[in-house]
Order: sequence, then structure tokens, then C-alpha cells
Amino acid sequence: METIFGIQNSTPLSSEKSPAEKLVHAAHQFEAILLNQLLGSLEHAFSALGKEKKEAGSDHYQFLGLQALASSVAAHGGLGIADMIIRNLKSRRIPADAAAATKKPL
Repeated sequence: METIFGIQNSTPLSSEKSPAEKLVHAAHQFEAILLNQLLGSLEHAFSALGKEKKEAGSDHYQFLGLQALASSVAAHGGLGIADMIIRNLKSRRIPADAAAATKKPL
């Protein structure tokens, strides 16, 4: 299991996956990273409102909780960002034969 920007990745990219599978995986990981950043910023802003003293190590547990929450939300559809990325990149995909035909020699 690898970690990308603090987010656990239980299915590492491998060369055995098709480009479409790699695209889906990368889009979901990207959304999880964005959600982790968003939730972390929100948690930091709201925790500053209550001026209570934090327990030692509580920041680490909060980080782990936010990481798990962001990964779970992204894995179950998230905010739809991954779906938008996938749709956009699939619509821009150029077949390999057409791309080779459009290249001009230098």
C-alpha cells in the first residue's frame, strides 16, 4: 500500500492496467487529495474558533481522520470532480493513428 500526499492508495498503478483504468484511478486520487486539502483547511479554521487546549498527539489523529474521510468520500463519488475530469479527458482523447498522421516532420 503506497501513500500519495498523505492519502493511502490500496491499488497502486501498474503497467498491467489499461490507460482508461489509469485515468479513472488518477482522477479519483486527485479528487481525494483536493478533498483532503479542503477538509483540512475547514477543520483548521473551525478548530481555531474554540480556544480549548489540544491534547498531545490530537493533531495527528485529526489528520488521519480527515485522510480517511477524504479517501472514503472520493471513493464513493465525492463531489463529482473525478467524473468531470474523466469525461473531459476522454472527450479530448485522439486516436493514436490520427495523432501520428497530424505530426509533421521537423
